[in-house]
Amino acid sequence: MNPIKRVAIVGGTHGNEFTGAYLIKKFEQYPELVRRSSFETQTLLANPQAFAATRRYIDQDLNRAFLNQDLQNSNLSDYEAQQAKAIAQQLGTKGSAQVDVIIDLHSTTANMGLSLLMANRSPDSLRLASYVSGTNPLVKVCLTRTDSESGLLRSLSELGVVIEVGAVAQGVLDAYWFQQTEALIYIILDYLHDCNQGTLTIADRPLTFYETIGSIDYPRNEAGEIQAMIHPDLQGRDYQPLKSGDPMFLGLDGHTIVYEGTTVYPIFINEAAYYEKGVALTLTQKQTVSVSKI
Repeated sequence: MNPIKRVAIVGGTHGNEFTGAYLIKKFEQYPELVRRSSFETQTLLANPQAFAATRRYIDQDLNRAFLNQDLQNSNLSDYEAQQAKAIAQQLGTKGSAQVDVIIDLHSTTANMGLSLLMANRSPDSLRLASYVSGTNPLVKVCLTRTDSESGLLRSLSELGVVIEVGAVAQGVLDAYWFQQTEALIYIILDYLHDCNQGTLTIADRPLTFYETIGSIDYPRNEAGEIQAMIHPDLQGRDYQPLKSGDPMFLGLDGHTIVYEGTTVYPIFINEAAYYEKGVALTLTQKQTVSVSKI
């Protein structure tokens, strides 16, 4: 890993996800908690207006507003478009980042537990994921496939990671998940500091991760209205195997709709914020790699 000079911790990208937003508030009051001698740490409350209004966003999803063409489009003038441009000016744009690492803090209404979402299979990403999951075995690592051009905030840095925790209700500050997220932040910062110092030793352990391969929407009628909900047998079973023939949806008429296909491991099951995106669950494949071969 190249020397780390600047790290950005971002919270409140979605204004109704209080865990990350209030951690930023805490770090603003107690900056020594995230200070490490070998690099600069900056904190950012990404969407202050949405946070003040306890809304996910004001005009559009800020975490989808970082496409290069959108950042360069002067005709885009809604609140999140302008906020994305301001953040990109502060953190740098893709290919010319001013920070080496972005840690973007999120919470979910799905039963995701402690999740570390990585953007790619780069050696630096996988080594970081291996260290974090090895330090805290409760952490699940998810590799989210993205196009080369991504609209996510974390894409402003080549080493951008998301801490996703839940289940947490929208607009609720949950002390347990607050503490769990805070602890993961310190693990990552200490890891980066030790890398800079040349004092880090990573154990040769297998890394298990879940790679996204697609998503499934709720069954809908011709008018786009939802006709079925997540089946009770699937609800809350994020990262658990979903096999062909397993119940997936329960129709308004009481009919069970089963999953058909090869075994997958769904995540973001029944995420409240994804109803508008047409996503009932995201499908992943479970994989294991050897750290010694990274």
